[in-house]
Amino acid sequence: MVSIPDENNVTFQFLGRSGLKVSNLCLGTMTFGESSWGLPGQSDEDLSHQILNRYAEWGGNFLDTADVYGLGKSETIVGKWLQTQPRDKFVIATKCGFNMGKQEDINNVGLSRRRITESIDLSLQRLHTDFVDLYQTHIFDDGTPLEETLRTLDDLVRVGKIRYIGLSNVTGWQVQKLVDTTQRLGLNSVVSLQQQYNLLTRESEFEAFQVCKNEGLGLLPWSPLKWGILTGKLTRGVTPTEGRAGFTPKAFPFMSDLTDRAFDIVDTVKDIAKKHGRSVPQVAIRWLLQKDVVTSVIVGARTLQQLDDNMAAANGWSLTKEEMQRLDDVSAPKLLYPYDMVFTTNENRRNPTTSNFYVKSTL
Repeated sequence: MVSIPDENNVTFQFLGRSGLKVSNLCLGTMTFGESSWGLPGQSDEDLSHQILNRYAEWGGNFLDTADVYGLGKSETIVGKWLQTQPRDKFVIATKCGFNMGKQEDINNVGLSRRRITESIDLSLQRLHTDFVDLYQTHIFDDGTPLEETLRTLDDLVRVGKIRYIGLSNVTGWQVQKLVDTTQRLGLNSVVSLQQQYNLLTRESEFEAFQVCKNEGLGLLPWSPLKWGILTGKLTRGVTPTEGRAGFTPKAFPFMSDLTDRAFDIVDTVKDIAKKHGRSVPQVAIRWLLQKDVVTSVIVGARTLQQLDDNMAAANGWSLTKEEMQRLDDVSAPKLLYPYDMVFTTNENRRNPTTSNFYVKSTL
């Protein structure tokens, strides 16, 4: 493999208002092991360990997994690799909340005290570690009181099984409610939000990311390339049948976005990439890295070549202010009521000491 120049290595940032520093690119490990959803292009243990080794060569220290990825297989693969590494060199993040496939156990889902305490013990066993640096709720649970979930997570911090608490896949009001509840109860703070965020999926800017800015949560975008749409490899008007771009619309229709708008965005990214001598994925990832709400972008890879291409977005170059604006404009989400009224009315009322980022209306 080609050696990595020091100036291209990752940079490090604080994770929200915590004192923990993480690399600006996080390695997502959902591709490790057999997929529990049948996703194509998964990596076996040997290739997964090669990808982990190469990520470490780039200087990365931040690994993200979840109990549900391969129903434990991803955590197991990461854990075997961790046994060969100095534990204090890496920040390990995992999640709980989704059903782990035990149909006979009706409590094997959600964020109850029973579910969380069982899940963290099993994750620690698979990861071969005494603690997880960042433990994230994988989804909001309507069936469990917030106090029960948050007190359980706080207890896990106090006994040393987890170090920090994070959220994932939540709405704006849910983020605010969770943050407010921790403050009201005097519990350990929530430090991060892991959310789908890319040039095609920007709706969380309306509220969830405003809360991140107000409350000091670090944002960890997942699916920065929108399941392959932002790789530039697809053709307008041609429905993909292979790979994740072909699989996703059938398995996860709410994540599909093969529209003319999508291809207009890709065309703009291609033009900017050509000017920089960069790949389309690198520009899409770089756009995220230059958003001030973002702490670390979660990138996945099914090959070493994909990893190297993604990691090359980390450092050593940047998009101009004009290019960032161009990408913002072409990808601006449509504002519906009340966002159109709120943002338009406040466009000239932006106080730099109190305001968050402004979302431009496409109406």
